[in-house]
Amino acid sequence: HVQLVESGGGSVQAGGSLRLSCAASGYTSGSYAMGWFRQAPGKEREWVACIYFGGADTEYADSVKGRFTISQDNTKHTLYLQMNSLKPEDTAMYYCAADKRSYLCRGTYNYWGQGTQVTIS
Repeated sequence: HVQLVESGGGSVQAGGSLRLSCAASGYTSGSYAMGWFRQAPGKEREWVACIYFGGADTEYADSVKGRFTISQDNTKHTLYLQMNSLKPEDTAMYYCAADKRSYLCRGTYNYWGQGTQVTIS
């Protein structure tokens, strides 16, 4: 059973940076697609970025393109989200997600973490 644990959230001022991590365990063999999502209070969950086909491809939501970078360290089974030039509208709970369908990007993932809070003032 795949388990995902996010960390790295916090409170920073606008213009600052944060790096989120997502430690994965319980993987079986094969490549997994992984993604980051976020949900602000009173809003629906929003897809942020994905990395798929074993890390060969990445995609970003227009709202974060050029500011956020998704990456993964396969040896550590860890997913990252480097967030630069943060804005107040980036404030949300951030979740990582994984799925054994290696082609998945914006769809529905099977495995989810508990989330880490990011607050930008």
